Amino acid sequence: MTRSGPGRTVGVHRTSAGRAVTRTLSADPLGGTVRRTVLPSGLRILTEAIPTVRSVSFGVWVSVGSRDETGASAGVSHFLEHLLFKGTNKRSALEISAEIEAVGGETNAFTTKEYTCYYARVLDQDLPLAIDVMCDLVADSVLDPADVETERGVILEEIAMHDDEPGDEVHDLFATAIYGDHPLGRLISGTEETISPMTRRQIQTFYKKRYTAPNIVISAAGNLDHATVVKLVRQALRGTPLDTPAAEPAAPRRATPAAKTRAGRTAVEHKDTEQAHVILGCAGIGRVDDRRFALGVLNNVLGGGMSSRLFQEVREQRGLAYSVYSYASQYADSGVFAVYAGCAPGKVEEVLGLVRAELAEVAANGVTAAELARGKGMAKGSYVLGLEDTGSRMSRLAKGELLFGDLLSVDQLLARVDAVTADEVNALAADLLARPMSLAVVGPFGADDFAASH
Repeated sequence: MTRSGPGRTVGVHRTSAGRAVTRTLSADPLGGTVRRTVLPSGLRILTEAIPTVRSVSFGVWVSVGSRDETGASAGVSHFLEHLLFKGTNKRSALEISAEIEAVGGETNAFTTKEYTCYYARVLDQDLPLAIDVMCDLVADSVLDPADVETERGVILEEIAMHDDEPGDEVHDLFATAIYGDHPLGRLISGTEETISPMTRRQIQTFYKKRYTAPNIVISAAGNLDHATVVKLVRQALRGTPLDTPAAEPAAPRRATPAAKTRAGRTAVEHKDTEQAHVILGCAGIGRVDDRRFALGVLNNVLGGGMSSRLFQEVREQRGLAYSVYSYASQYADSGVFAVYAGCAPGKVEEVLGLVRAELAEVAANGVTAAELARGKGMAKGSYVLGLEDTGSRMSRLAKGELLFGDLLSVDQLLARVDAVTADEVNALAADLLARPMSLAVVGPFGADDFAASH
């Protein structure tokens, strides 16, 4: 049974005597009834019935990402994500895409540092097809050697394209500054040095070891019937490698020991760009930290919108940058808090000085009552507005199950934000923003240009 806490809706995970176990988790007034079924294999199925729409979003989520890789296998999760669309024992790559597109649907996938998702969005009447295709490609890919070579070239081009986008590259550079050679500090895509020699056997071994029923959550949201979804999933998986003996679902990731972080590092990537891209930040908090709601409010106050302190100071009042914002990334055991700015190379020192001053001001004196109210309003509004489509609701179900082991209803989540106090935000600011900052820069600079920046 999952661990409960204040305001959490908790469901039973355990299977019973080899039978599927179904529980109703909630009946959300902003959506529909949420149900969870745990199959005997340990695979979980969550749905949210939204009868007012005519579409369904269906996703297969796997609790594996780039942080589960060794240095030599960096990028294997992302490589595998590409390959699963290349063909199964039932369908070719063309058939996978053509069957969904023939009914006006769409498919895609993405890999993160802690999970991988494969999803489809279709008309409600075409949900049986989407379930069959998506379950087939995740459960029974053939990983043909010729496809491995084809996708190797595609991924190397993707890596090269990423290197040509300094606004993206600076985020990877910052992660490396904070985490070093820890998997959280590496590129999700891997590098040319790891992708080029990667063998089909390496990928297949990773696939068989990691893509197991207890590590998989299937979620769907839209005009659907839960029992029908469960029936269709079981049919689609029958006879595949995911049709396995009874097992308990995998618990949410709790990385122990926590990922080690580094403080006060500077990383500079020299590129002859017209704009400099800079990130200043520090190690933050993990996603299960009770202060995460206060962090959301603090982030909004500092750099979460056009009314934020950093946007007003750096862009509106001084015109030093077109883009400036703060953000928080959170993992099972760790996280980062950072500020990004894109500006003319000659303005970098001035921008960094303003950012440092603003962070120091909030660390020392906290936020105002008006800022607290605005930050909470932004957090609530962005969350609710972000749940206006079936794809985001499908993701909410899967992430609640996969990352937390439970699901906060929309009302519970809004109540948690409402409960955030000025004292909590200010205490977090005093802790977080006073930490030694690391700096990542991509632009026409050398490392010595920022030697005295700490």
